[in-house]
Amino acid sequence: MSLTHFPAMLISETEGWSDIERSHPAARALFFGLVMPLSIIPPAMFAFAELAYPGAIFPLSVPAMTGGELLASGIVLFAVQLAMVSFMAMLIQRMAISQDHDPGYEKAYTLAAIAPVPLWLSSLALLVPSLTVNLLIVAAAWVASAALIRHGVRPLLKVSDARKAHTISNLVTASGVMAWVALMIVSAALLSVLKGLAAMF
Repeated sequence: MSLTHFPAMLISETEGWSDIERSHPAARALFFGLVMPLSIIPPAMFAFAELAYPGAIFPLSVPAMTGGELLASGIVLFAVQLAMVSFMAMLIQRMAISQDHDPGYEKAYTLAAIAPVPLWLSSLALLVPSLTVNLLIVAAAWVASAALIRHGVRPLLKVSDARKAHTISNLVTASGVMAWVALMIVSAALLSVLKGLAAMF
């Protein structure tokens, strides 16, 4: 699987998806080859933005975070992202089962690993010190992730019924939005705790 496939996968249920289906990637391979490398990008870019132009994109982070705080927050965000993909895989499988179709965990994990790729890559926008630019790019990334889910349900989960596929994709998209919002809340809460602990010592 190559990132060059992703533009076509946003608008097609065959282009790129058929290659993934033929290769039958294992959850372990996706975890080490896709999820872990891309999950490093957001915390790395956050640290870069905080060091390069503190407060320009994240005004609530003023005063600027120290190197230790950035390292701790990066580790937390990285770990939470890894856990979130596994959680989403379980959720996708449950959503499919609710529609009388069990794709198995491996196929559910494949979709869970592919869907957030635009969100991970959108963090590269932190190279631009503009909150507006970053919000626009994140919004576009959410749309792209929803498109990947919609076009990936049938080929990856092997859902032949169009109505069931549509229902599953809607359920997964809604659940994914709530899960990633929860991720941000949990991450923010953990960062707040870390800052509080750092202030005590």
